Amino acid sequence: MISQQDFQELKFKTLKHFWGYDHFRDSQESIIDSIISEKDTLVLLPTGAGKSLCYQLPALLKEGTCLIISPLLALMKDQVNQLKSRGIEAEYLSSELDEYDAETIYDRCKEGLTKMLYISPERITNKQFLQNIEEIQLSFIAVDEAHCISEWGQDFRPSYQNIKDFRHNNPKIPCLALTATATPKVLDEIKLKLELKEPKVFQKSFKRENIKIFTEEVSDKFQRVFDILKFTNESGIVYVRTRKEAELLSEFLQKNQLKNVDYFHAGLTAKEKNTRQNIWNKSDNSVLISTNAFGMGIDKDNVRFVIHYSPAPSIENYYQEIGRSGRDGNESFAFLLWNQQEILNFDQILKNQIPSKTEFIKIVNYLYSIFQVAEFELPEKVFQLNTAGIQNFTKLSNAKIKNVLNFLHNQEIIYFNENKSLSSLQILMQADEIDQLPQKDAYFLELMLRTISGITTHKVMFSEQQVSNKINVGITLIKERLKELQQKGYVEYIDGALASVKFLKPRDERVNNSIYWKLFEHIQKNKIQKWEEMKFFLENQQYCKMKLILAYFGEKNAKNCGKCSVCEKNKQSIFGKNISVQIVNLLAKRPATIEELSIQLSYHSRENILENLIFLLDSGKVKMLNFRTYMLV
Repeated sequence: MISQQDFQELKFKTLKHFWGYDHFRDSQESIIDSIISEKDTLVLLPTGAGKSLCYQLPALLKEGTCLIISPLLALMKDQVNQLKSRGIEAEYLSSELDEYDAETIYDRCKEGLTKMLYISPERITNKQFLQNIEEIQLSFIAVDEAHCISEWGQDFRPSYQNIKDFRHNNPKIPCLALTATATPKVLDEIKLKLELKEPKVFQKSFKRENIKIFTEEVSDKFQRVFDILKFTNESGIVYVRTRKEAELLSEFLQKNQLKNVDYFHAGLTAKEKNTRQNIWNKSDNSVLISTNAFGMGIDKDNVRFVIHYSPAPSIENYYQEIGRSGRDGNESFAFLLWNQQEILNFDQILKNQIPSKTEFIKIVNYLYSIFQVAEFELPEKVFQLNTAGIQNFTKLSNAKIKNVLNFLHNQEIIYFNENKSLSSLQILMQADEIDQLPQKDAYFLELMLRTISGITTHKVMFSEQQVSNKINVGITLIKERLKELQQKGYVEYIDGALASVKFLKPRDERVNNSIYWKLFEHIQKNKIQKWEEMKFFLENQQYCKMKLILAYFGEKNAKNCGKCSVCEKNKQSIFGKNISVQIVNLLAKRPATIEELSIQLSYHSRENILENLIFLLDSGKVKMLNFRTYMLV
C-alpha cells in the first residue's frame, strides 16, 4: 500500500512529467484528491480553469481505465490526440469506427494498457459496448459537459440521462461530473439525474477579472476588425458564423497587409486543420478567423483577445468562447460586434430553419426511403448522401434539412458526416474470386490490392491522391472506377469528399413521429429562448456586461467590473475623462481616425474621444486631414 507522502510525490511527478507544470491551479488538486478517494464529485469551473486535467491525472494514478463520457466527437478526437502527443494511452469509440478498430480498442482496455476511453453518451446503451465493458476494470466515470443532462442546458442530450442506469449496474465506481457553464437550476438537475451520492462540489465564480468585455454596434464590421487587428501584435481568435465569412474576412485582412491572419472551419481537410492550429498554437501573434469549429480543448494561455464578428447563439456559448482568452491571468479583451439589421436577420434565420411537425416527418421518412430502409430494419452500410436530392424532393430549405440531420446525428439515430475526410474502401469478395471477374475489373481490383493493404478483411481509410501518385492514374478516373465496382457489388466505397450517412438505430416511425419530434420541438424552443437572452445582453447599455453574465449564472450580488464598455461609458459620463494629452501623443506618431484612437487608448468610447478632439480642434492643436482622419497642426 502506497503511503500518503509517496502518493503526494507521485501526483506532482505525474503532473510535471506529462504536463510540464510544477503546481496545480485553483481547486484542481482538491478535485483530484476527491476522485482518488472514491467520492462522487461535481465540478463547475469556467472555461480555461483546467477541467480536463481533473480527470486525466487521476486516470493515470488509479488502476484500470477511466471512462469519459463526452458529447462531441470533435472534442473526443482533440483530447485523445493531445493525450497521445504527451505519451498517454487514450482512445475514443465512435460510430465512424468499424468493428475491427473497435475490437482493437476494447482489447487494449481489457489488458489495462489504455488509461482513458472516451465515448458518446449514446454508446452506454449499445449491447456490444456493455458486453465488452464487463471485462474492463473501470477506475471511475468522468461525465464531461455534464450540463447536457439538463433539459434547460444549452446542449440538451437525452442520452445523458441513461448514465444513471449505467451507474446502477456499476454502483461502486465513483463519478466525476464537470461543466463550465451551468445555471443553478442546471446544477441541481445534474446532481439529481446522475444520482451523485453526497457529492463534493467544487464551484468557482464565473467572474474573470482580467477580461474586458466590449459590445459595439457597428455597420462596417470588416473595417472594425481591421482597425482592431492593425494595432495588435498578439494572438487572438475572431469568431464568425459561416465558413464563407471566415474566408472572406481572412482574404480582406490579408489584402490589407495583415499577414499573420488565417481562417479555420470544418470544411478544411484534417491536414489543413492541424497545420493551421499548430501554427497558431506556437505563435505569439497569429490570429485565426474561425467558425465555432475551433477552440474546443485548446490549451493556449496567451490568447489576448477574442472578437465575435457576430453574436453567439447563447450566453453559455459566448462565455465559453471569450474564456479562451487570458488563461495566463494577464489583461485580455473580448469584443462583440453587432447591428440591428443583423439581429433581425438572425431572428428570421432562426425561424426559417425550424420545420413544422409535418416537414420534420417528411425529411426523416424521405431519408429512410431513398436508401430503401424498411420499418425496424438497420442496414450496416454507409450511404453517400446528396442533401440537394432531399431538397428537390421535399421542396424544403437547406437550413431546415440540415437542422433535422444534425438533430438526428446528435441523438445518434444516424451518423451524419459532411466534413471532408479520408475515403474508405473494402473489397466484398475473397482474393481468389477476383480472377473470375471480367479482365478490366479484375485488373483494377488487383491494382487496389497492391496499393491499399487490408481491404479484403475490413474497411480501410485511404486517400485517392496517394493512390493516384502510386499508380499514375487521375483521381477522377479512380473515383469513377470505384463507383462502377460498387454498383456491381464488388466493393464498398465511400468518397470522403462527399457527405455520408450511417443509420445507427432501426427505423421506427412511431418513435420518430412522436418521441423524437417532441424532443426536437423542445430543443428548438430552448434555442429561441437562449437567443432572446443573448439579444438582451448585447443590446442593453445600462448594466455592467460582466455583472449580466454573473447574474445569468446565478451570482446575484456581483459588483460592476469597472472595465467593460458600459462601465467605461458610465465612468466617462460622470467624470468626463480628459485624455487630450494621450490623443496628442498618438497623433504625433501618425494621423488617425476616432476608431483607431479608441483602440490605441484601451478602447475608450467614441463619444469621449470626440469630446476631447473637439476641444483640441477649438484650441488649434489638431486639424482634420479629411472627414474621418485627424492630425496634429
